[in-house]
Amino acid sequence: MTSEAMTAPAHHHAEPMHGAREFLTFTLGDEEYAVDILKVQEIRGYDPVTAIANTPAFIKGVVNLRGAIVPIVDLRVKFHLGSADYHERTVVIVLNLSGRIVGAVVDGVSDVVSLSPDQIKPAPEFSNLLDTQYLMGLGTTEQRMLILVDIERLMTSKEMALVDESALARRAPVHH
Repeated sequence: MTSEAMTAPAHHHAEPMHGAREFLTFTLGDEEYAVDILKVQEIRGYDPVTAIANTPAFIKGVVNLRGAIVPIVDLRVKFHLGSADYHERTVVIVLNLSGRIVGAVVDGVSDVVSLSPDQIKPAPEFSNLLDTQYLMGLGTTEQRMLILVDIERLMTSKEMALVDESALARRAPVHH
């Protein structure tokens, strides 16, 4: 009995290393979400942003990050989870998406989780509140269920491209 109990967990821990992917987990309201750790450049505290006129409500504005103008997206607003209170624990996940730097405001960052392919399930079709085209699926561990966001697809979608154009237009004067 003791040897069985010893071998099962060791095998269980060795298994996820085959094709496992690492995800940064974060919270929005009561739910836990996760994004591919390879897309994350850094994690910072929330700094005041410069608002840009005529942008969607989920675009909080832009910040100057070491000389780069970075749009800041509030994922709570984007996912229709209500408005967030910004305080000292509010976090911005700075993402590098094919060379485009974008900040995502979240309620808090939890940890990094390694998920094997068999721990990632297809996303069920929900109501239209959360567009499943931006979900990679659901990550399951013994204790948690994580909503896996395809952050690159979300941030490079057509509605976000408008933000990129407006942010770039403010930064670079047009020469004729």
